[in-house]
Amino acid sequence: MLTLYEPKYEDLWFRQMMLADEETMSYNHAWGGTISWPKEKWMDWYDYWITNPDSKRYYRYLRNNEGQYVGEVAYHYDADIQHEIANVIIYSPHRRKGYGGKALDLLCQAAKNNGVLVLYDDIAIDNPAIKLFLNHGFTEDFRTEEKVFLRKEL
Repeated sequence: MLTLYEPKYEDLWFRQMMLADEETMSYNHAWGGTISWPKEKWMDWYDYWITNPDSKRYYRYLRNNEGQYVGEVAYHYDADIQHEIANVIIYSPHRRKGYGGKALDLLCQAAKNNGVLVLYDDIAIDNPAIKLFLNHGFTEDFRTEEKVFLRKEL
């Protein structure tokens, strides 16, 4: 079982650890892989995503039955495409336990509860997560040589 958890500022160590983990961020190889996220950036990020999301952003950690953080989910409004874009990351030691699908379902339900009508994601063409999204009700909207654009009506 997974639950959504709104992280406190002092919990951001987990996000920093995930972003720096090569195996966790391997899906992101097309956009540079791991992401440096020093503590100096935490406060502005926290204010933007957690304290003042302006109904345009949503961010939560995922916790398992043991209370461990196992990943994150988020969505944000992208002004360029004028839709909300999903984000699901499962920390690599917790992959292949069924968390990805449950996380995606929880994110879709949260988005729907917040009035989002359609959720999108753009995924690198070689990312195996495409199958996960398709298995959870997303459909392919279109693709380029680099990305597959998926959507789900909530």
